[in-house]
Amino acid sequence: MMGLKLNAGTGIVAGFVLLVGAAGAWLAHSTQPEASTLPPDLGAPADFAQPQGTAPQVAQAPAPAAPAAPVDERFVIKRVLPITGPIKYGEWHWDAAGVPQGPLVVTVDLDARVLSVFQGGYEIGATAVLLGTTEKPTPLGVFPVKWKARDHHSRTYDNAPMPFTMNLTDDGVAIHGTKVEKGYASHGCVGVPNDFARKLFQIAEVGTKVYITKGKMVGKGDSLI
Repeated sequence: MMGLKLNAGTGIVAGFVLLVGAAGAWLAHSTQPEASTLPPDLGAPADFAQPQGTAPQVAQAPAPAAPAAPVDERFVIKRVLPITGPIKYGEWHWDAAGVPQGPLVVTVDLDARVLSVFQGGYEIGATAVLLGTTEKPTPLGVFPVKWKARDHHSRTYDNAPMPFTMNLTDDGVAIHGTKVEKGYASHGCVGVPNDFARKLFQIAEVGTKVYITKGKMVGKGDSLI
């Protein structure tokens, strides 16, 4: 009987110990935070780092083309003189009959050795010219007439006559009258026949632009400037 009581007591104590252990395990489990996952339709929170290269690409609209600069019709070539063949030394042409008023432009082509005069886009004059040498070349560029002198003489070259001078540069390059013959050259000036120089001198004003080019080809419909 003593042995049965001991066994019963031992069982009661063991049962109590198991009950307390189970309760502790339940309390420990209930105090741990539960892990959770985001619902698949919510995506990553805004402050999560995003993988590189996943930003949506936005198509860029092409930049509008710059509008073409308006063409000043006053400088568009509307007529060229009906000259047949190359202009010979000493030869010149002039026809301003019926040509409307317009800005004056003078062109000189070093390859063709020709000076042309345009009024409002109409060619009214053309002549063969004398040009500078290799040592004293006629310069390329755009040169407004700086000053004019009807009866001018060179201060550099033995007081040589330069009638109807239209000066282009500070170092003395000018358009002026001279005897235009094959085998002759200037010291950089553009020499034209005297009668032609007189006509040009009468209509060219200070500020008239002279375009000196080399081999530039233009024709009707092209702009002079």
